[in-house]
Amino acid sequence: MTPASKSHALPSGWKAWTRQTHRWVSILFTATVAANFVVLAFGEPPLWLNLLPLPPLAFLIVTGLTLFALPYIAGRRRAATQE
Repeated sequence: MTPASKSHALPSGWKAWTRQTHRWVSILFTATVAANFVVLAFGEPPLWLNLLPLPPLAFLIVTGLTLFALPYIAGRRRAATQE
């Protein structure tokens, strides 16, 4: 079987988009956490600044779990097609 003919869990373009988006959102998440620490040095930050890292973190959890599961899903599909 050639690599192009293998059955995968998701289209390869979708996997690449997920991986690249996960990387960029992780940079955004790191920047928001760093901003929290900088503002904390000057006093109590406003509540909205404390909550700012949560949306990127939620997105990172979803994409990270998806990327973590992809090899296992592809392995199961390969095993099912070989039987």
